[in-house]
Amino acid sequence: MVVDSYSTDRTVEIAKEYTSFIIKREFDYPSSQKNWAIPQAGNQWILLVDADERVTPELKEEVLKVLQNPGKNGFVGYWIKRMNHFMGERIHYSGWRNDKVVRLFHRDECRYDDRHVHEEIVTEGKKVGILKNKFYHNTYTTFDAYINKLNKYATWQAEDYDKKTGNLTPYHFIVKPFWGFFKHYIIQSGFRDGVPGLVIGYVQWYAVFMRYVKLWLLRRDRK
Repeated sequence: MVVDSYSTDRTVEIAKEYTSFIIKREFDYPSSQKNWAIPQAGNQWILLVDADERVTPELKEEVLKVLQNPGKNGFVGYWIKRMNHFMGERIHYSGWRNDKVVRLFHRDECRYDDRHVHEEIVTEGKKVGILKNKFYHNTYTTFDAYINKLNKYATWQAEDYDKKTGNLTPYHFIVKPFWGFFKHYIIQSGFRDGVPGLVIGYVQWYAVFMRYVKLWLLRRDRK
């Protein structure tokens, strides 16, 4: 099943080579799009793959094996780790080392929480397993595209943080962005990833700073 957001490139044309199950919906934000698509799946178990992810041959074989008895041990879903790539390099540290997502799950037991950014599967306390093999994940195309993506995410995050953030102070604009850089580059050993690790640390600083700038603008324009 392919979910298309009325793309203007060759996405649908290429998808038709592999499936006739193509559905369309205007994109608002990720969790909304995914929660709309999930109940439309024809099978009880779903392997959800984002556009910037690839299923490796090893992961494919493991998923097929799990699907022979997917509910074993009462599991309603499975964590899948990701091999992250950025600026053409494999990232081993920088806070991305243990990155994992619930992407193999039971259609009727799981939904995404209603967040605009960094959405996660909610299983209502039910058991979730973990697979051994990983997704190939490359969220980077060009640096300009990545910065544009961060700006879009900052806009979405401003809406999420509006509900849980008090008055904005220098702490939000100075301390929290600096902590984002320090955590990823120093504490989580981003320096060991070379230039890409330094860039990740910087863009984490930028992303946090822009989150609160967008929140400030959101509140100002609402007055």
